[in-house]
Amino acid sequence: MIRPARRRQPAAVVATLLTTVLLLAACGAPPKVQTALEDVGKSDGSATEGAPKGFEDFYGQSLEWTECGEGFQCATASAPLSWHDAGAGSIEIALKRIPASGQKVGSLLVNPGGPGGSGVDFVGDPARFGQSLRSSFDIVGFDPRGVGQSTPVKCFDDARKDEFLSTDYPYTPEGLADRQDAVREWGQACAENTGPLLGNVDTQSAARDMDMLRGALGDDKLNFLGFSYGTQLGATYAGLFPDRTGRLVLDGALDTTLGSDEVALQQAEGFESALRAYVTDCQASSDCPLTGDVTSGLQQIQAMVEDAEPNPIPTSSERSVTKKLAFYGVAVTMYDEGSWSFLTQALQEVFWEGTGDDLLYLADVYNDRNEDGTFKSNSEEAFRAINCADGRAEEDMTKMRELAAEIEEAAPTLGESFGYSGIECTDWPYPPAEQEFDPAAKGAPPIVVIGTTNDPATPYRWAESLANTLSSGTLVTYEGEGHTAYGRSNTCISNAVEDYLVEGTVPEDGLTC
Repeated sequence: MIRPARRRQPAAVVATLLTTVLLLAACGAPPKVQTALEDVGKSDGSATEGAPKGFEDFYGQSLEWTECGEGFQCATASAPLSWHDAGAGSIEIALKRIPASGQKVGSLLVNPGGPGGSGVDFVGDPARFGQSLRSSFDIVGFDPRGVGQSTPVKCFDDARKDEFLSTDYPYTPEGLADRQDAVREWGQACAENTGPLLGNVDTQSAARDMDMLRGALGDDKLNFLGFSYGTQLGATYAGLFPDRTGRLVLDGALDTTLGSDEVALQQAEGFESALRAYVTDCQASSDCPLTGDVTSGLQQIQAMVEDAEPNPIPTSSERSVTKKLAFYGVAVTMYDEGSWSFLTQALQEVFWEGTGDDLLYLADVYNDRNEDGTFKSNSEEAFRAINCADGRAEEDMTKMRELAAEIEEAAPTLGESFGYSGIECTDWPYPPAEQEFDPAAKGAPPIVVIGTTNDPATPYRWAESLANTLSSGTLVTYEGEGHTAYGRSNTCISNAVEDYLVEGTVPEDGLTC
């Protein structure tokens, strides 16, 4: 499978990324974590209550916060390399917070998704969060283990990574074998350059890090706002620690009961639906390059992507747009309907001028690639490593072919790019983690689950399923386009989220906005 559009909210709305260079305040090099407790609103010893035996020092550590840009503070926490072996050593977790502007009631951890999204970068834009949240909480972003400024997963160098992300592998026996070889080489490089952390980047370990951070931050309960993959992280936390779960909001929900193959199929269907909505909107305008009816418009997009394999689209640079890059360029604009105009602009250039500069730029936004060939983040490395640590798709080639055919039938425009997901963990150096949490999170307080009706990356049915799986799940629906809802939809959604997190007012189950 070509890596599907990430199950995450982008670092910023794509339209913003396209109109301005987004510079997020970096934390720099925060001081090391101290070992003594300091005054963070808790009594001596309370931070280590509930800590697993042998891990008390991690829970009891004191975080030394330093200024890292106007209105921000940064710190580095220490976490165990392995939550199953207290003597295995430690790693670092990078933190960045917006201190509460009013009467603080606690901390609110946030995660933008991915896996591989940076919470440190995410809080760099305070406008993402409503005034009531900024007043009542220290809003704390963190880079999960393996991600960004935390101890990272490292694989290829930039040049080899660039090649890996742009090379097409035909869906022939020879092409699929070449793809397996490339993925195998990627995994070997990750193992060599990352070390044993690669075997400990699963979501359950990251959720245990969150509980450790709860203790270090001085909170009795964890309050959490998670988007996309962040909903899996939050649901996993609640399943592991229902008695320490505070107010959780999970927006753009993943269905934690699905296997990787079902995820690929349903996500492909989600992007097909979003593309149909885009083409309908585009063709209502006189400047749309897609002719005929909606089905014809979808077929034209499909033909453009498919033709880019034998005939890469030229650009004004030495680079060209391969099939894989064309897919990325189209897919990234489906996260927010505000970005549709940029896809139209890119398609105008391809169909009317025969060049792909704008489409290439969109693909680079998706891949966090800089103009000079370097990368802004290790999101690709973390994405693959965490997914392979959490589970495996079907690896039998015959069954993969059958599933690929099913996906293409359900999503004819881009469905081919979602097939053969079992290849993506070929000979991965470490086995997947065993599930140790209760998916129902029995005993947890109400958990608010938000779904957007035409979300491409996390289809609405996943929110319905997660709300039903969680014993205390409460479903809130946003009727609209795009990925996730809070911060990009309407006041109905923002009021539901903020009233719950700040006041504890649980929205009516089934609320539709």
